[in-house]
Amino acid sequence: MSHDTALPTPRSRRGLDGLNFFLADVRDGVGPFLGIYLLTRFDWSAGQIGMAMSAMTFATMIAQSPAGMLLDVTRHKRLLTALATLVVAVCSVLMTLPALVNLPSILLLQALMGVSAALLLPAVAAITLGMVGSRRFPERQGRNEIFNHAGNVVAALLAGLLAHFLSVEWLFYSLVLFACGSLISALAIREEDIDHAAARGAMADETLPRQGTGVMAVLRHRQVLMLGATLTLFHFSNAAMLPLVGQYLTIGDKDAASLYMSACIVIAQLVMIPVAWWAGRRAVSWGRRPVFMIGLIALPLRGLLYGVSNDPVWLLLVQALDGIGAGIFGVLWLIVAADLTHGTGRYNATVGVLGTLFALGAAASNLVAGVVVDASGYVGGFLFLAAFGCAAPLIFWWGVGETRPIEDASSVSV
Repeated sequence: MSHDTALPTPRSRRGLDGLNFFLADVRDGVGPFLGIYLLTRFDWSAGQIGMAMSAMTFATMIAQSPAGMLLDVTRHKRLLTALATLVVAVCSVLMTLPALVNLPSILLLQALMGVSAALLLPAVAAITLGMVGSRRFPERQGRNEIFNHAGNVVAALLAGLLAHFLSVEWLFYSLVLFACGSLISALAIREEDIDHAAARGAMADETLPRQGTGVMAVLRHRQVLMLGATLTLFHFSNAAMLPLVGQYLTIGDKDAASLYMSACIVIAQLVMIPVAWWAGRRAVSWGRRPVFMIGLIALPLRGLLYGVSNDPVWLLLVQALDGIGAGIFGVLWLIVAADLTHGTGRYNATVGVLGTLFALGAAASNLVAGVVVDASGYVGGFLFLAAFGCAAPLIFWWGVGETRPIEDASSVSV
């Protein structure tokens, strides 16, 4: 049965909606809240916090390519998703134990979370592609991101309120609730609704030619290589910005740090919800390149505006640009990757390799930005990151170009 002509059951569609909603809090671990926790509770320096944040992204970088290749050959995508979710939840709780809040332990726990996180994003992308097929994938990916951002809003509000009114440790405990929701949602997806040939970008099992799926086989595709460079630069510019904003706000008011960080996340995620809906549809009608360019250009502009003022209201307003940039990015990069690998049978391997490249950018971002801030202050750090963000749209425009198939010019509902 072709999943370009048949829809999955309502139960599976609801399960996929729930999986995207609950994984929003699980996939990135405790994210920028870790920096606030280590700064306010244990007085860690920006450099130490940068190392801790980088540990997860470096581990994700190392595990991402093998994870993608595994997803191309396994039929146990739901089981892998469940196991990875459990590891992230357990590690987050262990971080609240004072005896384990030291640099070696935090680095180890962050690394374990990073390896688990390496499976989650490509697993959801593979399950989605296997459920709806390539023609419906752009709009379904937009829907995935809507639920993902809605989950982030709820998670950030819950974490901020728990941390402010109870203790900062409670934001780690909230991960357990979302992990349980993720497990239930994954099990709600019917195995029969996942076409595993479609999930790896193949046409059909019986006609799939034997092709290389290693890193070099993926990177021999020039457009994939240029897309990887775009993603790396985007994440190098983007990854450290929100943690730095959180630390920047903490300087003025430590007591309200968790609420400020929650507000930053909620504002961006609320903007991302309509942006993701818009991007999924305009990627079909306008094409991939013009929509992606809007998101890529929003990033360096955001970095420049952060340096204008340290007023909390101003910084929170600038966060709307994060909603535009990241909202478009989250939808489009997986769509472009699916376009470039359609019919090859190595979609997940490609997503894994691309994930490795942008995890490298994210890890380097947190590590280098922490050092830059220690040397030149937060404004210098924002300007440094914005400068690198300017290169991403140029590379995408000239190196990747338009990837929309001609037959996908009309919208297909999901």
